[in-house]
Amino acid sequence: MKLRHNPLGHSLVRVSELAFGAAGIGNLFTEVGNAQAEAAVAAAWECGVRYFDTAPHYGLGLSERRLGEALRAFPRHEFTVSTKVGRILEPVTPVGDDLANGFAVPATHRRRWDFTATGVRRSIEESLDRLGLDRIDIAYLHDPDDHADQALTEAYPELERLRAEGVLGAIGVGMNQAELPARFVRETDIDAVLLAGRYSLLDQRGLDELLPLAAERGVGVVVGGVFNSGLLADPKPGATFDYSAAPAELLDRALRLKETCERYGVPLRAAALRFPFGHPAVASVLVGTRSAAEARDAAAMLDHPVPDELWAELKETGLLPADVPTPVEAE
Repeated sequence: MKLRHNPLGHSLVRVSELAFGAAGIGNLFTEVGNAQAEAAVAAAWECGVRYFDTAPHYGLGLSERRLGEALRAFPRHEFTVSTKVGRILEPVTPVGDDLANGFAVPATHRRRWDFTATGVRRSIEESLDRLGLDRIDIAYLHDPDDHADQALTEAYPELERLRAEGVLGAIGVGMNQAELPARFVRETDIDAVLLAGRYSLLDQRGLDELLPLAAERGVGVVVGGVFNSGLLADPKPGATFDYSAAPAELLDRALRLKETCERYGVPLRAAALRFPFGHPAVASVLVGTRSAAEARDAAAMLDHPVPDELWAELKETGLLPADVPTPVEAE
C-alpha cells in the first residue's frame, strides 16, 4: 500500500498521511506483550506508515522504549518520530499499578507537570535515551491546558533552542481542545498542531478558528481521535465518546452516519479516517494502534474509496454541516 507523505507545515519534516499512535503499545487500559507491540509497528511499516507518535506519559516510558526498539529494524532516515514534553517522570517505590492514569503498568514513576525550560530539556534528553535516538523529529507540548502561560514563555522558547541545535526537527502542541492551540498558532512559530477529537464526523470545533488559522499561517495539523474514542469505530449502546458513555443523541447520530455510509458500500471507519483530509491544513491522521491487525485495518480503511456522493448526502441530511470541507475522490 502506498501512503502519501506530506510536509508538516513550514518545517522540513514530512509525515505519512496515516500515523501510528503508540499509546496502545504502552499498555493503554490493558497489557500488550513485547512481541505484539513489535508486530504492530512492523505491520504498520508494511502498510506504508512512516510517522510514529509517542510520549513519556504513555505507560510511564514503556511506549517510547518499545517504539524505539521496534524502529531499530528500519533505516532512520525513512521514518518520523514525535514525542511530547510537559510531564517529567520521577522514580518512586512501586505501589500497585498505573491504571488510575489509564495504563496497565507498574507504578514505578510519578508524573510531574513541568513546562519550565529546564524540565523541557530534561524531558527531551530522557526521551532520546528511551527511544535510542539522537534526534526527535517533532516535539509536542503535551496538554498544557492549565499551564498555558508557562508553556508559551518558558517551554516553547526552549524547544526553539533545541530546534536550532538540531535536536528537534519541528515543534508543535498536542491537545484535546482547539482553542488554546489556536493561541499558540497566533503567538509562536510552531510548525504543527496535534488535534485530538476536535475534527471528526461528530465534532468539528477545530474548524471554528484553529484549522483556518493553521492554513493561513502554514502550520501543519495532525488529527487524532477521529473515532472519538470508539463511537465512530463501532456505534452501539455502551460505546464511548471522549472516553465516557456516549449520550443518546450522539449515538443516534453515529448510527445514522453508519447507515448512510453502508448504503454507499463504505465502512464508517473509512469515512471517519478520510474526512479530515478535506481541510488543506491537515497533513496526517493518527490512529492509536496496539496490534498488527489494527495497523492493517487502519491502512485498509484509509485506502477505501469514499465517493463524493456520500459526502453530499451527509450534508443534505444535516449529518454534516453544509459548509464543512470534504475530500474529493481522486479520478
